[in-house]
Amino acid sequence: MSERNAIPLILTAIGSVMGTVAVLGYYGYLHIAKPEDALLLADYTMLKTVPGEDYRVSLKPATQVAQCIDGVLVLFDTEQKGLTGVLVDDRKRAVRCVEQGVPSAPAQ
Repeated sequence: MSERNAIPLILTAIGSVMGTVAVLGYYGYLHIAKPEDALLLADYTMLKTVPGEDYRVSLKPATQVAQCIDGVLVLFDTEQKGLTGVLVDDRKRAVRCVEQGVPSAPAQ
C-alpha cells in the first residue's frame, strides 16, 4: 500500500474550521462575551424588610431597570443599550415575579 501525505488533510480540516467560524461570526451567530456584558449575581443584595426596622438605600438609582415578563424578572441596563438579562440565583434558577396590572381608580 502506498502511504498518503496527511498534511493536506490536516490543512483542509484547519481551514474548514476557520472558514466556518468566520462565516458564523459574519452572520452574527457567533458572539464572544466580554466581561462588561455580564452582571454577577454577587453584585446584588436583597435587603430583608422587617417591620419596625429602618433600612437605608441610596437616593441615586441603579443603572438597571427590572420588568416582569412572563413571570420572570428581566433586567435592562440603561447605560449599555441592548444589554438585558434574567435575574437568577446561585443555581441558575430564574427569579420569578408576579405580574400586576395597572391599579384602577377607587370606586366611588
